[in-house]
Amino acid sequence: MRAMSNPRSAPAPATVPRGVQHVGLTVPDMVQAVTFFVEHLGCELLFCEGPFTLGASSAQAHQVDAGTVLVKLGMLRCAAGALLELFEYRAVDQRADPVRNVDNGGHHIAFQVDDIDAAAARLQAGGVRLCGQVNRSIGGPFEGLGWLYFLAPWGLQLELVQIPSQGLGYERSSGRRLYQPG
Repeated sequence: MRAMSNPRSAPAPATVPRGVQHVGLTVPDMVQAVTFFVEHLGCELLFCEGPFTLGASSAQAHQVDAGTVLVKLGMLRCAAGALLELFEYRAVDQRADPVRNVDNGGHHIAFQVDDIDAAAARLQAGGVRLCGQVNRSIGGPFEGLGWLYFLAPWGLQLELVQIPSQGLGYERSSGRRLYQPG
């Protein structure tokens, strides 16, 4: 495996992102997605608009064919974390299968909670498909982390995480802390 290190020179401060402002997700059904994020994760719908037929410039920006229909665009606030921007598209060559974590471009979104066991029980009681049970990391840089993967109704993989108040293993030895919302 190739060694990884931090670059020696930092870019100019004005050009460095201040943090993650939003995560964009394509969903098969906007109503289903908004309902899921609001009811199960406590997100707040800020606005929803559309439909739009994408012209050449917008299609190029979105990396889709001109004429693709952006059925709905919705923006949700997720407590004190990043926003979720949801897109519902209709296109002739659209694929329906979600990308798996093992595939290039694979992904998931993690939501931090204070009580992972209670949050997992709430999801399960709401009929959300959990991917196993709550896991707790023992030893190593993630020591103390509680985590659990779960699925949105359309197959998007999501995660709950609980970080102990004393920090994770690497935080206790390095003094460097992970970002925590709120």
